[in-house]
Amino acid sequence: MSTTNPPSLTVETVWAILNDTLDDATANRLVWHCLGYRQREDGSWDTAAVSEDWRNAYPEPPDFIDSRPATVKLTRSIAPENKQLLKEQLGFGGYKVGELVPRKTRRATIANWLLGYMKDQQTEQNPSG
Repeated sequence: MSTTNPPSLTVETVWAILNDTLDDATANRLVWHCLGYRQREDGSWDTAAVSEDWRNAYPEPPDFIDSRPATVKLTRSIAPENKQLLKEQLGFGGYKVGELVPRKTRRATIANWLLGYMKDQQTEQNPSG
């Protein structure tokens, strides 16, 4: 497991997740970082910045691509006003029927959650607008 920081969280990065051009491990690392998980040099996890709810459920960060329960928890943590951000902000129309496999739908969940996180961070930095 790498202790390096994930790439910058940008709209381009979110598209790379949706388009499957960003590898699963990096997509996971982005979410872990946003949730507050930090990997120490020895490979163990510092969860001091992780919310109690996530820390109790996942003392070590979950693989959102392989774990349906973790992805369900991630989905439920998306604020109602952020549920349609893929469509509203990116114009993403979804995957074609033949592409609807768990791995891709979980990547879409990650992308949507990250867009919500970005929106929330912008609101915190600019409360008036």
